[in-house]
Amino acid sequence: MSITTSIFFHSFFHPLFFTTLLSVSVTATAAAAATTTATAASTAAAATATTASATATDPKPGPLVTGLINQDTINLERRRRTSRAAFISDEIHADMVADDRGQAFLVNISIGRPPVPQLVSIDTGSDLLWVQCRPCANCFRQSTPIFDPSESSTYMDLPYHSPICPNSLHNKNCNPRNQCIYKESYADGSTTSGNLATEDIVFETSDQGTVTVSSVLFGCGHSNRGRFDGQQSGILGLSAGDKSIVSRLGSRFSYCIGDLFDPHYIHNHLAFGDGVKMEGSSTPFQTFNGFYYVTLLGISLGETRLDIDPAVFQMSESGLGGVIMDSGTTATFLAKDGFIPLSNEIRKLVGVHFRRVIYRPIPGWLCYKGKVNEDLRGFPALTFHFAEGAELVLDANSLFVQKNQDVFCLAILESNLKSIGSVIGIMAQQHYNVAYDLIGKRVYFQRIDCELLKD
Repeated sequence: MSITTSIFFHSFFHPLFFTTLLSVSVTATAAAAATTTATAASTAAAATATTASATATDPKPGPLVTGLINQDTINLERRRRTSRAAFISDEIHADMVADDRGQAFLVNISIGRPPVPQLVSIDTGSDLLWVQCRPCANCFRQSTPIFDPSESSTYMDLPYHSPICPNSLHNKNCNPRNQCIYKESYADGSTTSGNLATEDIVFETSDQGTVTVSSVLFGCGHSNRGRFDGQQSGILGLSAGDKSIVSRLGSRFSYCIGDLFDPHYIHNHLAFGDGVKMEGSSTPFQTFNGFYYVTLLGISLGETRLDIDPAVFQMSESGLGGVIMDSGTTATFLAKDGFIPLSNEIRKLVGVHFRRVIYRPIPGWLCYKGKVNEDLRGFPALTFHFAEGAELVLDANSLFVQKNQDVFCLAILESNLKSIGSVIGIMAQQHYNVAYDLIGKRVYFQRIDCELLKD
């Protein structure tokens, strides 16, 4: 990133709790030198691929898929288990799964040599890849082995004087071994800290192959606390920030996802490389503080265009407000003057048929007695209308979340963010292939079943 301090919003939408995480500081220090550090935001406030029959206009509604991949002046070694010879590829495809709690999508990677498998959540709202590491002063429970850098032949700590170690701000944190360190903290008390380092990252692919990317910058977290779900071992930052692995892999990336609440769906995938295809409707984006900002012009519910001034979703000259795409945020958050008209319309359509339920942890949350899959069949689709005709369409399963067996709630909430006005979370992107062209600065939305992209 071009700035040294920024704030990222990251939110997890969970059937039992809802937390907003605000992060982060990254510090670089030397033991014998004056303490220096840099703060860089990470983790933000809570997909396009192609088929033979795809057209420029998305059908309504449909499944969700995203794919994006790129290679640029790096040595990518693709090794197929079915082939003896290694060869260079301009695409990387990695499998993903929905986590068991319906909060995020986790990508399968391995780290180090020998490679240690990890599950990290994809997050377009932050730029750093980090995983838990031994020795572990404080670690949360994860489903994969905790990475031990002392057992890897390719691990290398980043020295504090490295040009890629953020060291422009003053901080009293010092590493006695003159190593570059990072710290990230969140509003709910969650934290992670450790060494900034480089390591080989191995992506597992659906065709039983692997792709190794060497010397990737990552955070090796030795002290980690907070509300993590017991599966993931860290976060894969996919923002436009300087520390993002996206900048290593070229000009395109994409993710294709199905149902956030179906951990058994095997066709979710992440793609990197210049060979990633851009299909579906597209809209321009601009990057600011590493975020992908899009121009939201309006919202429709069924055939009704809501009475919302497009200025509600615009970024001010000072950089406040605007709308970001964030795969690391589960729910969608809208600025107040955009949320209220939607809330009123939902009340009119749902409130006359279903009994309102008060969910005390989130005052004002629109929750009702009923079941999405049974009671909301045929419910009008919600459409986000973006600049230049792109649309993101949400059916009932993307618009509402089944909080428990007989209560469903609106998966869009009013934003209380001061710096960012609105966030399009990952639940709104279900059944799409969402692709980012970093050179053309466009994001593509293609509604599709991810299985079709693997043919």
